[in-house]
Amino acid sequence: MQPEHPTADFAAAFAPGLTNPDAAAPEGVVAAPAAPGKGVVKRYNVYRNNVTVSLIDALAAIYPAVQRITGVEFFRAMARFHVRATPPISPLLFEYGREFPSFIETYEYAREMPWLADTARIERAWLDAWHAADVAPLTAGALACVDPSALAQVRFVPHPATRIVRSRYPAVAIFTMNRVNTPATPLHSGDAEDALVTRPDADVIVSRLPPGGAAFLVALVEGATLGAAVETAFEESADFDLPANLAAMISAGVFAAIQTEQ
Repeated sequence: MQPEHPTADFAAAFAPGLTNPDAAAPEGVVAAPAAPGKGVVKRYNVYRNNVTVSLIDALAAIYPAVQRITGVEFFRAMARFHVRATPPISPLLFEYGREFPSFIETYEYAREMPWLADTARIERAWLDAWHAADVAPLTAGALACVDPSALAQVRFVPHPATRIVRSRYPAVAIFTMNRVNTPATPLHSGDAEDALVTRPDADVIVSRLPPGGAAFLVALVEGATLGAAVETAFEESADFDLPANLAAMISAGVFAAIQTEQ
């Protein structure tokens, strides 16, 4: 009796070794008789190498700023270790590498660059924002229509492209200077920087959030009322500027709609 899903069974046996250089060629794989001298092991190793190189190339495309910072040789060595530890789970290459920033944090040879993982997180957020669904952003007019007496109780629906990355390092500045092919300028500050990633129109925008801005937006994205989010922002920073942050979040397209209490 034939197996119910022979193709799936074959793939399940064939795939695991593709990111593990120590794995033997799976049973049931045969070499074409028309290619003498090229046995199963040799052919499987060639295929395995091609898969690894393709995944490393995908990481380089997703994290160009990280590669520019580290250099190609360092990046590809680091990426190779990640590929071996983290096989893909989706056929879509742009979905690969979500765990790469966390991997960078634990990578022994990247310890002297503690800000590198957060730079990678901004890059991942940039790509996710690029692929997010197209939704019209919230307008200032829609917010102005809310009864002022009910304003503190409104909640906001995040735009699908909105991402917030918090960092103890100047990650926004590092990301910005390394996403272009112009000479990098020295950083004159080691201050923490929180990134806001949005796509109000066709282009993804990465902005540095002001004091209290990240706490404010994170609270709203997580479903807090406007009043509660303001309190959270002031708890983090006494310099939080509510009117400026409201204007900035509308301009950046952080939210798509307003929910009012019924």
